[in-house]
Amino acid sequence: MHVNLPQKLYYSIGEISKAFNVNASLIRFWETEFEELSPKKNKKGTRRYSSIDVEKLQTIHHLVKEKGYTLDGAKDQLKTLNKNFEVIKKLEKVKANLINIKKEL
Repeated sequence: MHVNLPQKLYYSIGEISKAFNVNASLIRFWETEFEELSPKKNKKGTRRYSSIDVEKLQTIHHLVKEKGYTLDGAKDQLKTLNKNFEVIKKLEKVKANLINIKKEL
């Protein structure tokens, strides 16, 4: 799902709920269910979502709303995706180190 949001640092919950076509209460519920999702809050408690939060929400929305996963199933998928992402990052570092070694030879 492509989310139509303007480029900026932070988004309000209203902007997020409109972009995903869901109620703000569902976004708040997902925050309680998915530990990966933790927007910044100001002193009043107003949520501010970063682009990273939006990406996480896209993944959650895709798994739950489009693929039909249960919340527990979506949580398991997110854990698997996070592990895969960590492995990829480590492999990219190793690759960069090997390229540097090759250049020095």
